[in-house]
Amino acid sequence: MTFDIHSTDPNSKARAGVIHTDHGDIQTPIFMPVGTAGSVKAVHQRELKEDIKAQIILGNTYHLYLRPGLDVLERAGGLHKFNGWDRPILTDSGGYQVYSLAGTGRKIKEEGVTFKSHIDGSIHHFTPERVMDIQRSIGADIIMAFDECTPYPCDYKYARESMEMTHRWLKRCCDHFDATEPKYGYSQTLFPIVQGSVYKDLRVKSAEVIASFDREGNAIGGLSVGEPAEMMYETTDIVTDILPKDKPRYLMGVGTPANILEGIGLGIDMFDCVMPTRNARNGMLFTTEGIINIKNEKWKDDYSPIDAGLDSYVSNFYTKAYLRHLVKAEEILGAMIASVHNLTFYLWLVGQAREHILAGTFRAWKDQMVVKLMQRL
Repeated sequence: MTFDIHSTDPNSKARAGVIHTDHGDIQTPIFMPVGTAGSVKAVHQRELKEDIKAQIILGNTYHLYLRPGLDVLERAGGLHKFNGWDRPILTDSGGYQVYSLAGTGRKIKEEGVTFKSHIDGSIHHFTPERVMDIQRSIGADIIMAFDECTPYPCDYKYARESMEMTHRWLKRCCDHFDATEPKYGYSQTLFPIVQGSVYKDLRVKSAEVIASFDREGNAIGGLSVGEPAEMMYETTDIVTDILPKDKPRYLMGVGTPANILEGIGLGIDMFDCVMPTRNARNGMLFTTEGIINIKNEKWKDDYSPIDAGLDSYVSNFYTKAYLRHLVKAEEILGAMIASVHNLTFYLWLVGQAREHILAGTFRAWKDQMVVKLMQRL
């Protein structure tokens, strides 16, 4: 994997670039739809390509390991062959899922993590080495180092000890990754993850350690877990000042349209979040004019397109009134239309950000859009 920066914004840390992978190029900044179990919920692969214009999607190590299982994926030739997606894929390490399993008998030790399957209660053990092997078998283009995602709030001592263990786990991940080979004939890249909760000195230390590993890209984890948005921005700003400028930076699990625009301004290149699809299934639509709760009575007789501001089939073909009917009636098609629309909006948003970075007008445009896109219609 390589990364080229084409332009930087003169009034912020935003930059526009291209990530080159064996499954194609990714124009940055980019939003990556989340396909937890190998599928972006309620969305066909053709829609991901043609309507949403997704350039890369995510898979989840924890979920794919449990179901369908590595034997199925390996016999298929990896996740790309299994789900028919021929563009880049990123897999997370399962660290966030381990974090979310707190209170279910999860045990974190230096060797690794023992946890119960949410499916059948069976016991499993993840080590840094095992997680590298699992992601080799899944076959993602970009794989994540195994880390511990600390909760918010957490005390300083816990955050420091967790961060230091994440750094030791990273060394083990890198050693094992570098000693093994991809399984399906194309290259894979390992991204380390910065941790340290919201403590400035820990984030500085972690960013310095992660940068010292000199991998092809880097991620920022442990944010968007309940801390105030301003705290997330402040932490991101600190970290992007330290991480190498010539490598892509990935802010994990973020977020709202405003979060993404502010993150881009702070030098982030890659984002992912379940929000556009999860909120879509609950009737919340992100549009070029603001946020719509499609369940509201006001849309019952609104026969205008969902969002005429998007160059999208579903956003222009279906009306607000019809989509409201589908969502209120709990028809599956309603979740599908809303999911495709929201993801189309997110990809439109980062595409617009890229254009304004290239034009040198990003900062002023961003400041206006943050206010506009978060208003409730």
